[in-house]
Amino acid sequence: MDCTKDYCVKDISLAPSGEKKIDWVSRFMPVLQHIRADFEGKKPFKGVRIATTLHLEMKTAFLLLTLKAAGAEVSAAASNPLSTQDDVVAALAKAGVRVYAIRGEDREQYYEFMHKALDIGPNIIIDDGADMISTLMRERGELVDGVWGASEETTTGVIRLRAMEKDGVLKFPIIAVNDSYTKYLFDNRYGTGQSTWDGILRTTNLLIAGKNVVVVGYGWCGRGIAMRAKGLGATVIVVEVDPIRALEARMDGFLVMDMKEAAKVGDIFITSTGDIKCIRGEHFKVMKDGVILANAGHFDIEIWKPDLEALAVEINQPRQNITEYRMTDGRRLYLLAEGRLVNLAAADGHPAEIMDMSFSLQAKAAEYILKDHERLEPKVYVLPRETDETVARIKLASMGIRIEELTEEQRRYLESWEHGT
Repeated sequence: MDCTKDYCVKDISLAPSGEKKIDWVSRFMPVLQHIRADFEGKKPFKGVRIATTLHLEMKTAFLLLTLKAAGAEVSAAASNPLSTQDDVVAALAKAGVRVYAIRGEDREQYYEFMHKALDIGPNIIIDDGADMISTLMRERGELVDGVWGASEETTTGVIRLRAMEKDGVLKFPIIAVNDSYTKYLFDNRYGTGQSTWDGILRTTNLLIAGKNVVVVGYGWCGRGIAMRAKGLGATVIVVEVDPIRALEARMDGFLVMDMKEAAKVGDIFITSTGDIKCIRGEHFKVMKDGVILANAGHFDIEIWKPDLEALAVEINQPRQNITEYRMTDGRRLYLLAEGRLVNLAAADGHPAEIMDMSFSLQAKAAEYILKDHERLEPKVYVLPRETDETVARIKLASMGIRIEELTEEQRRYLESWEHGT
C-alpha cells in the first residue's frame, strides 16, 4: 500500500495502466468532453474544494479530472469497497487528485479514507449513497459551515437525504442528480440493465435463456434488468410492494408474485430495491439447488447474508466473486460479489456512453451549486429541465441525430387555450 498525505492507493506504479483506461473511456463520453473543454477555458472552480465518494473506476476518473481541469481541488474516497480499480486510483493520484481507496478495503478503512477525503474542508460534495454527507453531519460538524451544497447520484442516497430533509437535519442544499430525466431514464434503466447482466455473465458463464429470473423491485433499475433478462430468453418474475409498479410489470408482460412464491421457482434472483432483507432466511429455505443470488442495489443488505451464513453448514468459493453456501439438505446457493453491487464488483459498471450523461449532470450540478448556493435553502432540489435538455441535445448531436423543431405557428398553437376542433 502506497500512502502519503495526498493519497493512499494499493500501488502507485499501476498508474500507467489506469491512464490508458481513462483515455480509452473518455473517447466515448462526448458530453463530458464538451463540458470539460468549456471548464478548462473558464476555470469556474478555481479555489473551490470538492470532496467526492464515488465508485472509483475509469468513468468516474474522467469526471474527477474534468473538475480538476476546471480549477478545483478534488479529493475522492470509494463508495463501495469492491468497485475500486487500483490502477485507476493510482492514475488519479499521479494526476493530483487526493484519492484514498483500495479495492477490498474493510469497513474501518472505508470510513478512515472517507474522513481523509473530507479533510480538505469541502465547499461541494459529490456523493453516491449519501455516506459522505451523513458522515459529515454525524462526525465532522466542524466542516458543515464551509459546505455550500452537495449532489447525490443514486436512488438510495436521495431516499436517505429526503429523510434527512423531513427530519429537519439537513444543513445545506442537495441536488438530487438521480432525479434528472437524463440520469434515471438512461443510467438506472439502460445502464443498470446492461451492466448487471455483464457482471452476472462474466462471473458465472451460465446460460440465461430458459431460466426463471426473479427481479426484486420494479423501479427504473428493475425495469432495465427485467427488460434485458427477457431479451436473453428468460422467464421474468417481478416481486414488488408497490401495487402500481406491480401492475405495470404485469402489463409489461412479466409474471408478478410475492417473494414467498417466487423463492420456490427462481433460478436467478436479482435485488434492486434499496431496502433491507428483501431475500432472507424464510426464502433461502425453499429455494432450489444451485440458485444464483445477485444484488444491483447500493448496499449489501438486500440479500441478507447473516441468514445465509446461519443456515449454511459449509461455505466455499468455487470461483472469483462467487460464494457457495451449502445447506443441511445438500442444496447449494451461490451469492455473487459478496452481495455488493454485482455490476461494479464483478464487472466495470455502466457503459461509458451512459455515464457520460450521468457525470455530465454531476459536473453541471457542481456548477449550479457554485453559482446559486447563496439563494438555496437546505432542501433537496432537482436540476432545471433546461440542464437535462442541454445534456440530451449534446448527446444526440454526438450520435449524429437531428430532431424536429417546432414552427412558430406550432408553438403558438400549443401555448394557446383558445383554439377549438
